[in-house]
Amino acid sequence: MKKWTTLCVTVVFLMAALKTACAAEIVIGFTGPLSGPAAEYGQDCLYGLDMAAKEINSAGGVSIKGKKHFFRIEKLDDRADPTQAKNNALRFVNQHRAVAVFNPVSTTLFAIMGIPQTRDRQFIIGAYTSIHSVMQKKHPMIINAVSDFVTYVENMADQGRAGGWKKLAMLATSGTYGEAWRKTFAEAWIARGGQVIGDYPTNYYTETDFSAPLTAALAKKPDVLLIGGPSATTALVVEQARDKGFRGGLILIDQAKPDYIAKTLGDVKLLEGMISTGAIGALPLPSLPAYKKKFHAAYKRDITSECVLHYSVLRVIAKTIQITGSAHPADIRANLHMALPVSGDELPSELFGIQENGHFLCGLVMQTVKDGSFSKVDYILSFPQTKEEFEKYKKMSKTAEPEMIRWAPAAKKD
Repeated sequence: MKKWTTLCVTVVFLMAALKTACAAEIVIGFTGPLSGPAAEYGQDCLYGLDMAAKEINSAGGVSIKGKKHFFRIEKLDDRADPTQAKNNALRFVNQHRAVAVFNPVSTTLFAIMGIPQTRDRQFIIGAYTSIHSVMQKKHPMIINAVSDFVTYVENMADQGRAGGWKKLAMLATSGTYGEAWRKTFAEAWIARGGQVIGDYPTNYYTETDFSAPLTAALAKKPDVLLIGGPSATTALVVEQARDKGFRGGLILIDQAKPDYIAKTLGDVKLLEGMISTGAIGALPLPSLPAYKKKFHAAYKRDITSECVLHYSVLRVIAKTIQITGSAHPADIRANLHMALPVSGDELPSELFGIQENGHFLCGLVMQTVKDGSFSKVDYILSFPQTKEEFEKYKKMSKTAEPEMIRWAPAAKKD
C-alpha cells in the first residue's frame, strides 16, 4: 500500500512537471490609474483584461507549435502620471518580456510611445483613448478600440443646439484629453451659433472639490455645462452643480459613463437634460447578457465600455496568436486583421476590422436623459466612407434592433 501511495504521488508530480514543461506564459502589462479619484476607471480597464485572460486560460490557453501558452496579467498603478506610466511599461517589457502594455490615458500614452522599440524589445501599445492625435503619430505598434471623439462632438453639439441651448460653460477635465475636447467642442458649438461663456478646466484625476470652478461658471448663467473626465469625479461635479442650484443641461465628454454616474448619484433625475455616451450594456447584442452576468459575479460591479473593450481586444489578440502560431509582438500587430471581424454573437462588442494605423473599426453609443429616464441607446457607425459601406457593416452587426444603427460619417480632417 505504501509503495502504491508513493507511486501515485510520483505520477502526480511528473504530470505537474510535464504540464509546466509544455506550457509557457504570455505576459500582458497594464499601467493606469488604480488609486485616487480615477481608480474606478482604471480598474474597469484592468478587469476587462483580467476576465479575458482567465477565460482564455481556463479554455486551455493558446497553442504555439504544439506548446500551450497561458496569459498572465501584470498590473501597476501610475495615477495618470506620464513618468510613472513610462517606467511601469519599461518594467513590464524588461523584467517580464510583456508582449503588450495597455494604458487608458492619452497623456500617459504619449510617454509610453516614446520608449524606443527594437526587434528584440518590441511590445504592442494597447491604447484606450478617443483622442486620435495619439493615432496620428502612426506608431507601428499601437492599437486602439475607441472611436475618435470628434464624432461625439459633432453629434452632441447638434443635439444641444437643436434643444435650444445657446450659452455654454466648460468644466471638462484638464490635460491632453480635456484640452482636446474643450477646444474641439467650443469650435463646433460656435460654428452652430452657440456662445462659449467660460472655460474652467479642472483635474478630474486628482480633485474632488469643484466648488471654485462651478461657482465661477454658474455666475455666467449658462444654459448648459460641458463636463467630464473619470466617471466617479464627474458624478461629484453633477452633484455639486445641482446643489448650487444649476438646473440646465449637461453634456458629458466620452470618458464619463452615464449609467455609472446615475448609480453613484442614486437619482437619474439629477441628470435631466443630459447628452452623453450610452451605456454599452443597453446594446441588444446576443453576447452581452451572459457577459454582464459573469462580470458582475466575478468583480461585483456593472460593466462599462472600458471592461468590455479591453476584454474584447485581448480575446482578439489571443485569437491572432492561435491563428498565426506566433506570440511575437510584431507578428501579432501585423496580423490582427486575421482575427476580425468579430460580431456581437461572439464577443460583447463588435469590432468590424482594423485600420493600418491600429484603430479597430467599431461603433459608438449615445444616450440622453429626459423626464427622469434614459433614452434608448443610439448605435452609431462613423467609419464607413459611403452609404454602401455603411449598409455592408450594418448587415454584419448582430444587434437585435438593426433600426437603432445609424451612419454619422466622421468629420474630415485637414
